[in-house]
Amino acid sequence: MQVLSLFDGISGARQALKELSIECKYYASEIDKYAIQVSKSNHSDIIQIGNVNDIDFKQIKDVDLLIAGFPCQDLSIAKRDGKGLEGARSGLFSKCLEALEICKPKYFLFENVNSMKKEWKDKISELLGVEPIMINSALLTAQMRKRLYWTNIPNIQQPVDKGIILKDILESGDTERLKSYCIRACSKDYFNHGQRQLIFKKPVRVGHFNKGGQGDRIYSVNGKSVCLSANGGGRGAKTGLYEIKDLVRKLTVTECERLQGFPDNYCDSVSKTQAYKALGNSFTVPVIKHILSTIFKN
Repeated sequence: MQVLSLFDGISGARQALKELSIECKYYASEIDKYAIQVSKSNHSDIIQIGNVNDIDFKQIKDVDLLIAGFPCQDLSIAKRDGKGLEGARSGLFSKCLEALEICKPKYFLFENVNSMKKEWKDKISELLGVEPIMINSALLTAQMRKRLYWTNIPNIQQPVDKGIILKDILESGDTERLKSYCIRACSKDYFNHGQRQLIFKKPVRVGHFNKGGQGDRIYSVNGKSVCLSANGGGRGAKTGLYEIKDLVRKLTVTECERLQGFPDNYCDSVSKTQAYKALGNSFTVPVIKHILSTIFKN
């Protein structure tokens, strides 16, 4: 199978194909050096072709699958003044259309956030000639992550809910592997000279920090994680904080890998900061695996 992946990130689509045991020649367009490093460390056969703006699509022949999670920054309602497909980032969707027209793949699959204005969703659907299917990653992982998928792959169904909750993917309920972080005794030490403490002991007033955004809140592990975000910084990809036994802590990189359906240690080749960012930007592997598996069932 010959695959062209635009805005490839850490190659979630390549991982999905690997898990489906599909042999492929995989072309990846990505500019983030840390994401590329993660991809190379896990899939040495990927052919990196650089910036999407510099690609001559006429040179890529016989594409079976074109896949892209194109930038959402100008589309998401989280950005109040977003310019949609006219924006500098989300406007790169035009490169998806260009690749679609020139490469004429047998199948295409494009992904973006569910939280966009209807006018932009309708415009994308008009340009592609298909309506999107909304799939929440929560059906297959312990993460609430609603995404729209535009594809010409026929007969896509909603995944069967696996009933996975956050506590199912935790590494541990203690801090043994996190001893290097400062542990504070109570919630008043949650901030220390402007820096968030990563772990602290109870008692803590659960809900005391629940007035901010999702990265500022404390959650139960008996439910789903909030959607991972790439711009969480020290907040661990905006996962928020979680009550685990007698502690409150953020999720580890390994736990975020599990939320996105990657193997443990997938992002070990980069720093934790870059790993959180890359995972927040990525596809949810089990969802892509579910969609692509339909190709081989038809």
